[in-house]
Amino acid sequence: MNKGYLSLLVLFSIVLVLGGVLYLTASDEQQAAPRIENPFTSSDFVLIEAGSFFMGSDDSLAYPDEQPVHQVTISQPFYMSKTEVTQAQWTAIMGKNPSLFIGESRPVDNIGPPDIQAFLRALNAATDCASCYRLPTEAEWEYAARAGSKARFSFGADLDSLAFYAWYAKNAEYKTHPVAQKKPNAWGLYDMHGNVYEWVQDLYGPYPSSPTTDPTGSEDGNEYILRGGSWTDAERELRVTYRDYYAPNHRHNFFGFRLVRQEGADN
Repeated sequence: MNKGYLSLLVLFSIVLVLGGVLYLTASDEQQAAPRIENPFTSSDFVLIEAGSFFMGSDDSLAYPDEQPVHQVTISQPFYMSKTEVTQAQWTAIMGKNPSLFIGESRPVDNIGPPDIQAFLRALNAATDCASCYRLPTEAEWEYAARAGSKARFSFGADLDSLAFYAWYAKNAEYKTHPVAQKKPNAWGLYDMHGNVYEWVQDLYGPYPSSPTTDPTGSEDGNEYILRGGSWTDAERELRVTYRDYYAPNHRHNFFGFRLVRQEGADN
């Protein structure tokens, strides 16, 4: 056989092999990084109109850090998720479920702020929008939880009615429950009392004494705020003004969150 022809044949074979390797590598990369589909739709959110309210409490059940009562203005409308983020929604974005109480329609639990920020980055990437989804501020959370109420709970002050709105120490049987099984507040938000505590984006600090607009919490704190109480708590901790706080590396089976959605999300 002609040596020149043989050399060309060998070279052609090498090109075919290398091309196959490159194709397989590209295919593997594509399979390893599929596009994430957004598990949220516009129907999962409620529009919260801008407005003003008095944040905090001076009633007999209030803790010192719920004071002073001060006027807060929420200057822009926003969308808040009707329910706490579920395990199905979390897993659709993150690929694995960290929860200790397993159930697709239960709220995701056992998460801290770093986990939530990773979730938000992936969710926003899936929508091609850098900041469409985020945590609520503490002020946004209380404003939405109150739903216009000035009482201890979104529905009033009647303790006997709490079981119709919340999973808590008296009825939860030591576990979380599927979201939206209890009554919503007047603005259509479920489980604002109980089930799991909800992380917000603010660092813990004292309240201001003067009126504020769109507050974002302490600038030098090192613990993040949680709101709403959980399945482990008594009535006092389920009030709309109750504040809890933990370091960001804390994860418990009574910690979860809900979302705020800004304009610009793709569905």
